[in-house]
Amino acid sequence: MGYKVAVVGATGNVGRELLSILAEREFPVSEVVALASHRSVGREISFGEDEIVTVQNLETYDFKGTDIVLSSPGASVSAKYSPIAAAAGAVVIDNTSHFRMDPDVPLVVPEVNPEAIDGFTKRRIIANPNCSTIQMVVALKPLHDLATIKRVVVATYQSTSGSGKEAMDELFNQTRGIFVNEPVQKEKFTKQIAFNCIPHIDKFMNDGSTKEEWKMTVETRKILDKDIELTATCVRIPCFVSHAEAINMEFAKPLSDKEARQALKQAPGLVVVDHRADEGYVTPVECAGEDPVYVSRIRKDPTVENGLNIWVVADNLRKGAALNTVQIAEALIKRHPDLGR
Repeated sequence: MGYKVAVVGATGNVGRELLSILAEREFPVSEVVALASHRSVGREISFGEDEIVTVQNLETYDFKGTDIVLSSPGASVSAKYSPIAAAAGAVVIDNTSHFRMDPDVPLVVPEVNPEAIDGFTKRRIIANPNCSTIQMVVALKPLHDLATIKRVVVATYQSTSGSGKEAMDELFNQTRGIFVNEPVQKEKFTKQIAFNCIPHIDKFMNDGSTKEEWKMTVETRKILDKDIELTATCVRIPCFVSHAEAINMEFAKPLSDKEARQALKQAPGLVVVDHRADEGYVTPVECAGEDPVYVSRIRKDPTVENGLNIWVVADNLRKGAALNTVQIAEALIKRHPDLGR
């Protein structure tokens, strides 16, 4: 059985990755439609190695007859067009922040809460979580099942691709400019990103947190467990692709680092690379272009009762966005091949 799939925001970083992953994983498509704003109409984009699709105008597209919409155009655009697509009969898997905390919209990481997909019938929309949340909860899930996580303290080290192509260009241009003694030009970032770290992702909130930090807290509770306490510090680093996270956990029950390592090795979507030696861990550069979430530096935290530290790295454009979106679509058609019609 083939499905007509529309990719909204097809010309962006995540949109192009969605098309690539659909082809790589041989998702059962009968037709693929690439949609973007009127500025991109007529552009040609690759779908796999042998097929080219021409971008159509999102603003005038008729979603009738479309089975699945993979949407990554930005929150305000998705707020307008995702309900239009759903009303036309499609199931929308939305990669923006707009629907994530809507109580009638499932927020899904397939390795963690696939059963939540069944709630799509309320609005015919499924939300894809924030990139930093996705890789974290994939690693937390097997440990939570073993010993129940009470509290998480996480510091993220997030690549510039999380802010889009223009942010990646800014890192490149600033780096090149510094070497030839040009003044630093800031556009996407509030401070210089080249050779620097910026503890500021998304807008500041009244309590001093940024919205990115708030997202990690509320999304983790919705996906994994409403009783988990979580505090985050989210940092942008001068890296093009992949996010890293230093995660400290406190458990309700004792959990040794050996038990944790074994559980993580057996969990879906995870690869453990944890050797207590030079190069015995994974960094952002090494996991770019890879599908799994990598876990390293597994060790006890002796300063709290039942404490554990881990280092988690993943490609934010793949598992943190496009891959998770496609995996939701795969789980959707497995659980509901008729898409609830």
